[in-house]
Amino acid sequence: MGCGALYGAETLKSARYSPYPKKTQDKAAMQPMNMYMVPNPGIPGCPPGLEYLTQVDQLLIKQKVELIEALAGFESNNKYEICNSMGQNVFYAVEENDCLTRQCCGPLRSFTIRVLDNFGEEIITVSRPLKCMSCFFPCCLQELEIQAPPGNTVGYVLQQWHPFLPKFTIENEHREPVLKLQGPFCGWSCLPDVDFEILTMDEVSIGKISKQWTGLLREVFTDSDNFGIQFPMDLDVRMKAVMIGACFLIDFMFFETKN
Repeated sequence: MGCGALYGAETLKSARYSPYPKKTQDKAAMQPMNMYMVPNPGIPGCPPGLEYLTQVDQLLIKQKVELIEALAGFESNNKYEICNSMGQNVFYAVEENDCLTRQCCGPLRSFTIRVLDNFGEEIITVSRPLKCMSCFFPCCLQELEIQAPPGNTVGYVLQQWHPFLPKFTIENEHREPVLKLQGPFCGWSCLPDVDFEILTMDEVSIGKISKQWTGLLREVFTDSDNFGIQFPMDLDVRMKAVMIGACFLIDFMFFETKN
């Protein structure tokens, strides 16, 4: 099933494959053919590589199932496909981590996730430092830094302490709060579908990050998850990139299984 099976059709059309330099062809040859491969022209004020995000109001992030993790419980680096509503792969994301950190720290681990376009170029870097995690201890809250392109910070995701509700503040590059993110009671990771509401600072809902049911076997025996992100079409493209990073943090905090 393609990534777009959970959403309606979109007006975007993918272009046919065109001849690119051999390096690009080699990278593309390793990827599925169902992908959006049109180079995006530069847009004034838009970080390079994020031009495509100006055209969408929803994305599906699909974690890839790792066979060794499913069978042996050996924690591997997370990998994700990021698709549009037509099921076309528009980005890929790969966790960068060492074996010891993955096995010892589990979902608490620090990480760097690199988001690549379909030409293999890194366009977003998501960084999470190592911190403790508990609903009852506000001394060490989770946070993310999102850079787009790498080296250019576009925003942060900061956990806000609450004894029961997952709450986060979305900040811009100047550390100014611009949005909020709120989930259900303690994440409720046992429910088949879980919504984290995207709110303005005045508590008006403008979108959501949804964890979606992937089937009994995958839910029980793997930590592979599907997430949908919905946001306004005219949302600042930097904040759209930050929402992708926030989705990764939600996955690790509430839906990664411990070995």
